[in-house]
Amino acid sequence: NYSKPELLATAPNQLWSWDITKLLGPSKWTYYYLYVILDVFSRYVVGWMIAERESATLAEELIAETCARQGIQPDQLTIHADRGSSMTSKSVAFLLADLGVTKTHSRPHVSNDNPYSEAQFKTLKYRPDYPSRFGCQADARAWANTFFTWYNQEHHHSGLALLTPADVHSQRAQTVLQKRQMVLQAAYQKTPQRFVKGLPVPSQLPETVWINPPNVTPKSD
Repeated sequence: NYSKPELLATAPNQLWSWDITKLLGPSKWTYYYLYVILDVFSRYVVGWMIAERESATLAEELIAETCARQGIQPDQLTIHADRGSSMTSKSVAFLLADLGVTKTHSRPHVSNDNPYSEAQFKTLKYRPDYPSRFGCQADARAWANTFFTWYNQEHHHSGLALLTPADVHSQRAQTVLQKRQMVLQAAYQKTPQRFVKGLPVPSQLPETVWINPPNVTPKSD
């Protein structure tokens, strides 16, 4: 029996999810493997890599480099993944133990246990310029570099009150929201008749982000 993971993030670099997806290569049965580590709270892609194979050793290197770049301290972070061979490998488990990082896994055959990585891959593959095939690994890496720059820096995420992942990950969210409020307030003061519901308020960033929030049983009278 596998228990349902119930994971909570209230700030960046508390909870990451990671996964691997295949990119079609230049000919039939050729693939490139895209590794992506995503911060669940900010949706910021903190690390990614393209390789010609799925490998626990490569995953270990990516995780170690990303943790170092983000300044992760022991007992700060949980990393969630599905049950692929790279994710459940002993080398990755030993690395996370050495770094003081908690690891969790999805239940077998339950895609909803890793929804943020799945949604991010869907955004990637539904981009208008996503090619049907990549000519070589360098082509795939160049396209991915452009995509992740856009995704982190320019993509106004619907789950983040239309902030960019970079705004949230870099703790700029409240500054941006305050500027939005000032613009709305100026517009309201200039033409209040246009706002039949009164002073408009911008959408707010969620304070908590869950993977599988716990079921709350209603209290009986």
